[in-house]
Amino acid sequence: MTFAHDSLDPGRPVTTRTVSVRTLVVIRWVALAGQVAALVLVAFGLGSPVPLPPSLGVVAVSALLNLRLQMRRDGRERLREGEAAFYLAFDIMQLSVLLYLTGGLENPFALMLLAPVTVSATILGRKSTVNLCLLAMVCASLLTVSHLPLPWVEAEFALPELYVTGIWCALVIALVFNAAYAWWVAEEARQLSTALAATQQALAREQRMAAMGGIAAAAAHELGSPLATIAVVARELARELPKDSDLTEDVQLLLSESQRCREILASLGRDPTPDAAQPFTAIPIDLLVEQAAAPHQRDDVAVIVEVQDRDSLAEGTAGREVPSVTPSPELLHGIGAFIQNAVQFAKATVEVAIVVGPRALTVTIEDDGPGFPLTLLTRLGEPYVSGRGNRDGHMGLGVFIAITLLGRTGAQVEFANRHEGGARVVIHWPDGVIRGD
Repeated sequence: MTFAHDSLDPGRPVTTRTVSVRTLVVIRWVALAGQVAALVLVAFGLGSPVPLPPSLGVVAVSALLNLRLQMRRDGRERLREGEAAFYLAFDIMQLSVLLYLTGGLENPFALMLLAPVTVSATILGRKSTVNLCLLAMVCASLLTVSHLPLPWVEAEFALPELYVTGIWCALVIALVFNAAYAWWVAEEARQLSTALAATQQALAREQRMAAMGGIAAAAAHELGSPLATIAVVARELARELPKDSDLTEDVQLLLSESQRCREILASLGRDPTPDAAQPFTAIPIDLLVEQAAAPHQRDDVAVIVEVQDRDSLAEGTAGREVPSVTPSPELLHGIGAFIQNAVQFAKATVEVAIVVGPRALTVTIEDDGPGFPLTLLTRLGEPYVSGRGNRDGHMGLGVFIAITLLGRTGAQVEFANRHEGGARVVIHWPDGVIRGD
């Protein structure tokens, strides 16, 4: 069994706007202040022959660009990905020019080439991060073969070529590792944030549907009295009017239309699902499971719901009373999502076993379909984990949303494959109490 792509899984979000102008400006001002402090300290504090005028000129160019960005854009505005990538690329080249003037990769501050790429990995997409990483590698490679001597106090100082090559290798490896690791962690955070937002959207939709039913019932109740009054007055008029009166037909029309309105309001006050419980009314757990499965029934797949008692299974005694729960949106949507996918990928049968224990409650959903892909079995429940089964299914946010909603009720969800074939989903409430009732 694999989970079908549903309307709540819009796919991976496309990032069109990234970091705010204020954040980028502050980061760049801090970097520029650090560059100026390092140049001044080395030149005046250590007395090294730093080419101060050209170095400060490079810093000034970057400062002017940052000042222009700060003055022309609102600090709360978010830059597009291309704009943010441009500024980070400029920072890489500006730092490379500074390193060229101050010893190339022999300068300990060459490690700062990692900073723009790491920032890109946390806020930009994969393509922009790869491009910036390649740019930093090119700049590092050029600095290994072309740069001014490293400013030194006593005499000209030069590191061995093999050592500089080792620095280049370490810098390239660090660029790739930092970029990949930072992007991976940031991408997981973005996926989780999007998935949680989709979960909230699904729950809000279920709650709105429940609220609409309550509003309709309230409207039917409130409008019943005035309509009854209108009907009484219309009947009195019909009795008092002469049979040959021109108003008789109009009064009869008024009576028929008022009766029609009462029938419409009566239908609004009834639950559209047969035998369904009213909102916030506790019903037996097996009835709730049947309600969750009802929208997903198929003619060629039998859905069998049965209640079992853990003690009676072991001892052959009579089962205890089936617990009653509130048909909350979390339960209906969560259990219904697993039953829906079981029905979709089952060959002929879906079995839902409700096991009632002294301190535990378990709902097990099994089908006779192809089962879960073994490569994804341990990762089910993570957002955007997907795989293709025999029916070209897709697991997106559906399973994540179902687990999250059921988790709000205190449930734990486990996945497994049956030995005889097919998938098994176990929803377990360890303390036997479904929260949110």
